[in-house]
Amino acid sequence: MLNAFTALSLLVVGSLAAPSPNNTGCLCTYGQSCWPTAGQFAELESQVSRPLIHPVPSAFACYPVGDPSGNCTLVAKNWTDGLWRSSMPGSMEVSNFESFTFKNGTISACYLNTSLGVPCQQGSVPVIGVDARSPQDIQAAINFTLHYNLKLVVKNTGHDLLGRSAARGAFVIWTHNMKNITYNSQFTPQGAPVNETYQALTVGAGVQWYEAYYAVYQNRRMMVGGISAGGSVGAAGGWLQGGGYSALSPTYGLGVDNVVQITVVTSTGAYLTVNKYQYPDLFWALRGGGGGTYGVVTSVTYQTYQELPVVLYTVEANATNATVMKELMGGMLRLQPNLTDDGWGGYGSFGHNNMTFISVNFNMSTAAANNSIQPLTDYLRSLKGVSSVARTHTYNSWYELYSYYFNATSGSAGGNIMLSSRLLSRDTLANRSAEVADLLYDCQASINMIAGGKVSKIDANSTGLNPVWRKAVVETLCATTWEEGATAEEIQKLTDQTKAQIRDMYDLTPGDGTYFNEASLYEINWQYTFFGSHYCKLKEIKDKYDPYRLFVVAEGVGSEEWNEALTCRWY
Repeated sequence: MLNAFTALSLLVVGSLAAPSPNNTGCLCTYGQSCWPTAGQFAELESQVSRPLIHPVPSAFACYPVGDPSGNCTLVAKNWTDGLWRSSMPGSMEVSNFESFTFKNGTISACYLNTSLGVPCQQGSVPVIGVDARSPQDIQAAINFTLHYNLKLVVKNTGHDLLGRSAARGAFVIWTHNMKNITYNSQFTPQGAPVNETYQALTVGAGVQWYEAYYAVYQNRRMMVGGISAGGSVGAAGGWLQGGGYSALSPTYGLGVDNVVQITVVTSTGAYLTVNKYQYPDLFWALRGGGGGTYGVVTSVTYQTYQELPVVLYTVEANATNATVMKELMGGMLRLQPNLTDDGWGGYGSFGHNNMTFISVNFNMSTAAANNSIQPLTDYLRSLKGVSSVARTHTYNSWYELYSYYFNATSGSAGGNIMLSSRLLSRDTLANRSAEVADLLYDCQASINMIAGGKVSKIDANSTGLNPVWRKAVVETLCATTWEEGATAEEIQKLTDQTKAQIRDMYDLTPGDGTYFNEASLYEINWQYTFFGSHYCKLKEIKDKYDPYRLFVVAEGVGSEEWNEALTCRWY
């Protein structure tokens, strides 16, 4: 049943939320004759709560070089700060997604390194949009987008590692400033029996994990959430819709396993409250079926957990040569299922002759923790040519540990990067760990212990998430980076290198998959790789709730109907 707000909204926007008669099968982008006039944008501005925004690239303030338009020193100081980047509608976590490469190899970009002698250009940064503060703002923006048949981007913090928060010449809905946070110790989802209650935290679309963690800690609770430097990842955006992993996942499940309710605005203008009692199909799809695909999420309600002490385990190891290092890596991979099944979750990295791991567990004594990790300790000691140092430390709460280790805001953002990744199953780790180690050694991979344990015990069909997650134990990542000013030809060579990494891992682990939020634009058989056997059902739900095909992102559900630029539909 539609609530009163939704019903009124449909009366207001329903007659307008239809494709423009100028629709030729392609979307309208900036610079085309179909682009709205200043007067038409002024009309939109009169319908929303804040002035329209005009996003610019991160380094815009440094230009013109001879007379900078802003404080370039401040830009340089904050360049790698994810919180600073997320506070600006045109800034992306990964700088290369602010640029655009033309067919002839010319690159439109705005570089921090002004000595390159390249003028600042808009690249793939959207040119105008709505600073959404309410569902009504989003409804007005959607209505306008449909009426003028515009290319639309939805951006929260800009952390998307496949560039889905940007598009050249696009109109943007920016949800970053929807910052409401509410804790309810007796939350009942709409439509649920009155005796079904949760100690829950509801976060607006723009809330970031550092804000959510602080709010839940104030209520002496903890929750499953994302982890990054400064906590700049959004708590109600693509992180959740792509699956949402955490160091807490082996104990408490993924983000999608901890959601009890979502509010969302669809392309028809409907403002819906979805859960397992209301619009359960859309609720299912929003939990793992990919961000930017079904509507604009305005809030998410998560269940929370009793605050517990946390044990931190760290280990650093060095190997004398490549052969020993690969043996070390293979053994570490084989041991992962035992660790995650005991509740250990965390992050690690491999170099050509060294390894670092950091992992956490909950409500476990130091003695119990040491006993749990004893097989790993014994393995490291058994390897000739390996020296290692391991430590355990207990913290009073997850928030205390999080604040100590992840409070720094700089260092993780602002680079140019392409990823290849893989979710490795129990079968792969048991039977092909040596072969996988060879591939990971070459790229000096990182590894995330974010599945197994509780994740593997949850019904694979309970959410829209790729079922391979329930068989997975770890995620591995290979990164390719380059400096500003690299030519299109140079970047293409690196792209070919990434494609080769993807092919090699795909051939070795054909039954495994990839995390929608940390992957490549060049995935093989991306429908299966990202969504597995759920793809067809997700496509049906997509078509049902987005009949105008408004929401389309790279390698998202339904994107196969569009050209490479996602501006013209094939059919």
